[in-house]
Amino acid sequence: MTVDAKDGKDLTFLVTVTIIVADIARSVAFYRDVLGATVLREGEPTFLRFGNTWIIINVGGGPPTDDKPEVLVTPPKDLNTLSSFMNVRVNNIADCYEVWRSRGAHFITEPKKHATEYRCYMRDPDGYLIEVGQTTITATPLELYR
Repeated sequence: MTVDAKDGKDLTFLVTVTIIVADIARSVAFYRDVLGATVLREGEPTFLRFGNTWIIINVGGGPPTDDKPEVLVTPPKDLNTLSSFMNVRVNNIADCYEVWRSRGAHFITEPKKHATEYRCYMRDPDGYLIEVGQTTITATPLELYR
């Protein structure tokens, strides 16, 4: 089974991230206008491409479905309890921080230096945490991910 075909012809699957939001238009505007994602399909759900990641944005609510009968679908309720977050690795964290901040991103702190990276965090309109990081342990920041 091929999972990483460069031309897409032999691709048998890809991974997407689904986020449940209160307002699709508001969230799409953030990912498109602030972070630079490309909208691939509008509606419920909306599909975006963000770098090498596909994000599906959909609303919550409604009754559980037959394939997940006890699961309620909702945006985060407690912004200080973390169960998952998006991690965006960049070539130049200072540039991304300035550009995204100028477009309206709200960062918790400026980029901070740690043992193997620079990193900072922002939140999307529904409170999802997004880490922005620049690796410092390789010759180039994205070398690990190629």
